[in-house]
Amino acid sequence: MGEVYRARDTRLTRDVAIKVLLAAVANDPERFARFSREAQVLASLNHPHIAQIYGLEDVGDVRALVMELGSRGRQRPSRIGRRFCQTLEFSVTLLRGMAPS
Repeated sequence: MGEVYRARDTRLTRDVAIKVLLAAVANDPERFARFSREAQVLASLNHPHIAQIYGLEDVGDVRALVMELGSRGRQRPSRIGRRFCQTLEFSVTLLRGMAPS
């Protein structure tokens, strides 16, 4: 639904991630409502594995979420991906053991 870019917030002098709603769906009211709800939900959460939301921008045809950029010490996707794969491998092993004889 969106593309994420690394950017620089020049006003607050910090690196941020910007998730831009794809142009193909940017003018769809239902998709924009979903995008806005995503921002509201993320803004209400506080967890080390969830990026903080800094803003929801709507400038012309560009609609974007501005959010915390994960630092090298907090590489969320790789850590989450590893845990997911480990859990999946364990689940497959468990299910194979439960297969009918």
